Amino acid sequence: MAIRPIVRFPDPVLSRRTDPIDRFDDALQALADDLLDTMRAAPGIGITAPHIGVLQRLTVIELDRESGVRIFVNPVILSRSNEMIRHAEGSVSMPGISEEVERPAAIRVRYQTLDGTTIEEDAEGLMAVCLQHEIDQLDGIFWTQRLSRLKRDRAVKKFEKVSREAARD
Repeated sequence: MAIRPIVRFPDPVLSRRTDPIDRFDDALQALADDLLDTMRAAPGIGITAPHIGVLQRLTVIELDRESGVRIFVNPVILSRSNEMIRHAEGSVSMPGISEEVERPAAIRVRYQTLDGTTIEEDAEGLMAVCLQHEIDQLDGIFWTQRLSRLKRDRAVKKFEKVSREAARD
């Protein structure tokens, strides 16, 4: 288990689609463990393999310690509700920046576990938002692409400013 360097926006790896995982072995478990350590250190509540430069279809989510860690291998959204919700979103690849994003309030998702078992389940609320956000990332869609052009430009400029200030310190 290790904390890995996080790929920072606007690195092109964040806009690439990931490859499906077909090997369910110790290396996959180690990658999931590293993702969890890296996410907690960031800190964040969700992370994908591309956030550490690995173009594989894996995400780790921990909404809070009580809910526990959820690992999703090869997740895909099967259906979305018509009801929408707004929630503040950000990224470990763009620390310090968040904006409200509107997404379906509930989804049905299919994924595999670390041992390759296929599961379908429903998610709503924050878990639905988080899954949609992370699956977008696995599909090469960075969260800012879900913002209006004005909000996206504002978020990028703010991040550039924060990054410049951090580099001076």
